Amino acid sequence: MTLRDDITLSDFYRYPPVGEDNWDYMYASAKVRALEITMLSRGMLVDMINAPDFAAAAEFLSSTEYAIPASSTDAQIEQMLQERRTAVRSLFADLIQNEELVRLIQEREDFANMRLAIRRLVTDKPIGLDYSNEGSVPAEEFEDILRQENYERLPEYLQDAVEAAVLGYYENKDIRRIDYGIDKVQYAWRIRRAEELGSVFCVSRSRIRVDLYNICTMLRLKAAQREEKEFFFEGGFVDMDKFVHGLSTPYESISALFFATPYYELVEDGVRYLRSDQSFLRLEQQCEDYLMGFLKSTRDIAAGPQPVIAYLLMKEAEIRTLRMILTGKKNSLPPKLILDRLGNWQG
Repeated sequence: MTLRDDITLSDFYRYPPVGEDNWDYMYASAKVRALEITMLSRGMLVDMINAPDFAAAAEFLSSTEYAIPASSTDAQIEQMLQERRTAVRSLFADLIQNEELVRLIQEREDFANMRLAIRRLVTDKPIGLDYSNEGSVPAEEFEDILRQENYERLPEYLQDAVEAAVLGYYENKDIRRIDYGIDKVQYAWRIRRAEELGSVFCVSRSRIRVDLYNICTMLRLKAAQREEKEFFFEGGFVDMDKFVHGLSTPYESISALFFATPYYELVEDGVRYLRSDQSFLRLEQQCEDYLMGFLKSTRDIAAGPQPVIAYLLMKEAEIRTLRMILTGKKNSLPPKLILDRLGNWQG
């Protein structure tokens, strides 16, 4: 029996289990909990959104690690945010004692690089230089592999991703099949690898991601009046039949399908906003809120790798949120539009 088989929806109400304490991580857990206190509060972010202009919004960051001059260019802002992200990822790698667990998190960059590369290959665009150097496969080596089409030099899971993406695309020249093929390999590999490492936390998080992916896919397919059932993924906590059934269920009844799951309110709110504003903005925000709530549940652990991983992911979310706000203020987006995407996970 695998870790996946051990946990079902009937075993939890709001969030799945995160695993037990590991006292080898006592120092690391204490360190990241101290750092959590310095993260930006939701109140500060709301004040930035409601600021009259970009300069006023930037002023709120003057006493934080994100301090930037009001005259900063988009490139300077992006460089600062990438530096902050690199720093927190470096700290994470230093604090996690299991190198295989570090690699499990780093694989995100490998799949992102693969996604970018395949899209460029099939559209005959230059390979370019904007690959991430923070994955397990160095960017310069990655490009050399692609130029030579020597995919055997890639890890097995990336070889599978190449095959799934390329075959999917050339089936009907639909570029969306590239994302689907890579996502399918990535989600399945995440769960399988987390089980091999015996990480209850990573298995739970990966299965949540499958559920949220399926919910978003269900509503996007429904909005487009499409019924490609093959786009749903196995491995989540929720049975696939619910998502398939949702494609033919009226909007006003969809949330009822998920009443016995922890995603009921998420689906209800996302559907309501979709029908009133014809936008998936609230659904995306609700999905991120749920994920962040799960990460916060690691605070019940006295010590272990779970709080360290959670801090990394929350810090990355903070950086993404800050990018969204600063970009919105630069482009004079209405505060309500930004607030609808902000969510409630900070603090």
